[in-house]
Amino acid sequence: MFEMNLMFFAVAIPAVIFAGISKGGFGSGVAFASASILALILTPGQALALMLPLLMVIDVATLGPFWNRWSWPEARLLMLGAVPGVALGAIFFEVTDDDFLRLLIGGISVGFVAWHVSQSNGWINGFRQKLPPSVGIFAGLVAGFTSFVSHAGGPPAAVYLLSQRLTKTEFQACTVLVFWVINIAKFVPYAYLGMFTWHTAWADLLLAPFAILGAWLGVRAHWMISERLFFMIAYVLLTITGTKLIWDALT
Repeated sequence: MFEMNLMFFAVAIPAVIFAGISKGGFGSGVAFASASILALILTPGQALALMLPLLMVIDVATLGPFWNRWSWPEARLLMLGAVPGVALGAIFFEVTDDDFLRLLIGGISVGFVAWHVSQSNGWINGFRQKLPPSVGIFAGLVAGFTSFVSHAGGPPAAVYLLSQRLTKTEFQACTVLVFWVINIAKFVPYAYLGMFTWHTAWADLLLAPFAILGAWLGVRAHWMISERLFFMIAYVLLTITGTKLIWDALT
């Protein structure tokens, strides 16, 4: 059990708002930074359990503004792959420990930043053609797995969606729909594994208004601010938290 003291809320409130902004306006790609940040002060299991209901609140808050603006063929393929991916994540979670989860979350965080920096600098090329449907199902499988163990399903889903040449709003709407389904699928195995407690439920209740605030800010930001600025801040956060989690796991 963790203490809900000043340090907890000083870290948790900005992390939850950030998750809302990312999921509400920028395709969920870096929303998992919130779990990485919380894992600095909580065990990985506590961080994941705390964030899931808040992510579900954000999903509901963002469905309305982007309803029916998604591209159904791409979203459907990701969801088909995601359900077995969630099941694999649940099996993996049962046989691993906190330090390995810290290493995994930290590695995904740093690897995600490295991939984007390499692409933006031209060290690796983006996809010149649309990826086939089979890749969409595989991306969904990976998204379901990484979402279960670290709430980091955004990157594999984004790789596939970006290859489909969707508009910014279609891309955003697809992620809202897909991760609404994925997070619902994760809830039952999280409960079965005993990750939820009355303590995390009480913390979620206190943090829910900040999740809704973040979602509202994200929807507004989707139309108003530069994606470049937002992701620049996100990459710095992911690099710092990811490096710290890797260091904690190894030492």
